[in-house]
Amino acid sequence: MTTISPQGRTELLRADGAAVRVLVVDDEAALSELLSMALRYEGWEVRSAGDGAGAVRAARDFRPDVVILDIMLPDMDGLAVLGRLRRELPDVPVLFLTAKDAVEDRIAGLTAGGDDYVTKPFSLEEVVARLRGLIRRSGTAAVRSESLLVVGDLTLDEDSHDVTRGGVNIHLTATEFELLRFLMRNPRRVLSKAQILDRVWSYDFGGQANVVELYISYLRRKIDAGRSPMIHTRRGAGYLIKPGE
Repeated sequence: MTTISPQGRTELLRADGAAVRVLVVDDEAALSELLSMALRYEGWEVRSAGDGAGAVRAARDFRPDVVILDIMLPDMDGLAVLGRLRRELPDVPVLFLTAKDAVEDRIAGLTAGGDDYVTKPFSLEEVVARLRGLIRRSGTAAVRSESLLVVGDLTLDEDSHDVTRGGVNIHLTATEFELLRFLMRNPRRVLSKAQILDRVWSYDFGGQANVVELYISYLRRKIDAGRSPMIHTRRGAGYLIKPGE
């Protein structure tokens, strides 16, 4: 799914609304941190590893959507790491990083199952663009209308105001729609009653928490009734929405 962030850049999300997960494998700590910072700026969740064994462990635990893999690692080369990754995650896209510019090295990486490569030195913009292409082609993230918010099987069209869950239309009042939109723009994030009051009702918190509780209950009846719950309460903290289990 693609949305437009407050900074105006296109944000790529997984189809369930969660952040794209990227595993960065490189033994150069400074380069790994630079890549990680650039990817987090995209709104993606990032984990890093400095050698092949660590990469395999991280892939098993983290289940990344895409991997950036240096072809030269201290304990084994990137081609060997790729073979092990493919046993854990047969379909995960892999972008090779290499300091070698020889044609045979590039061919070896792609023949071994790599999906793309960039040669050091490279621009961060190029790496991000290559990753976006790999993620889209893999089907991890669906390209949708920028007006469409998606969390699990729940969709909300900000232009038409249509709301569906599992393909079934759901009728909401104007206030219910604004509350759901605020929750869906912040999937998996706990929103306090004060934040909700300020965003949906446009006034500061001041003893009106009951109105939030009331409208959350209205939404639950329409969104969650007879289905796996998506709207959750975090006692003392607020509310969040996430895909039903």
